[in-house]
Amino acid sequence: MPPKKRPRPNATTMKMVGRQVAAARLAKGLTQRQLAFLLNLDEETVASIEQGRRALMPDVAEQMDIHLGLPDTLTIAANGMPQVDVTPPWAEEYMDLEQQAVALSWYDTLAVPGLLQTDAYARAVFGCRVPVMGEEEIWLQTARRMERQEILARPIPPTVGFIMWEAAIRDRIGGDEVYWEQLGHLRACADRPGLSLQIMPLGQTVHAGLDGPFILLETPEHHYLAYCETQRGSVLVSDPREVSILAQKYAMLRSQALNCAATRDLLDRLLGER
Repeated sequence: MPPKKRPRPNATTMKMVGRQVAAARLAKGLTQRQLAFLLNLDEETVASIEQGRRALMPDVAEQMDIHLGLPDTLTIAANGMPQVDVTPPWAEEYMDLEQQAVALSWYDTLAVPGLLQTDAYARAVFGCRVPVMGEEEIWLQTARRMERQEILARPIPPTVGFIMWEAAIRDRIGGDEVYWEQLGHLRACADRPGLSLQIMPLGQTVHAGLDGPFILLETPEHHYLAYCETQRGSVLVSDPREVSILAQKYAMLRSQALNCAATRDLLDRLLGER
């Protein structure tokens, strides 16, 4: 049975709890680095919690209460945050790993990969969700997605490869204006150094990715992981055998998809239809 999902708070609540953490840490005379060491976390995670950019997980809150000498104050706050979205803890873990990855290999089917989405396209994608999301929730989710893209602008960005089904660039999610902007953004991304973009064309007679999308990730320590999402959940895969199976699938997909040059040609042809 997968771990129980937890509520993801809204941005205002995250900032409020973050200020509580910072105040308690300062009252104890600790730096962010010292608190991170006590919690067996990295300093950036503590900073993100204090700045309201990362939700405070209940297990981390319990440890903070212990080390900061608080009477379950942060634990109660973490468990009582009002719900906006439900994010599995292992999805949070993947997003942390993604920020530090040295290499990513991404296969997607029905939508443009999140790291390549424009702001307007991302909003349109979240606007398609059922049950319907509220405006605040769409804003929060879109902001988080745009923040994730900052890894592509790092001084030394990860090596990234994307393979997507042609259907993802044929659908006009969000309307014509959003579509043309997204298509132009993909074409610009296709020229970026260290980034490969391939389209899996329609009409294939063989296809290694029929079981759905997945992401392969290499950590700075050169550990290999995979991440898979479904309609109602997601899972971080660390078993070497399972990661190897997905790596084999990705290698086969690369041979079946259009190469990078042919992909750029396809995007140019589509943009020429405007």
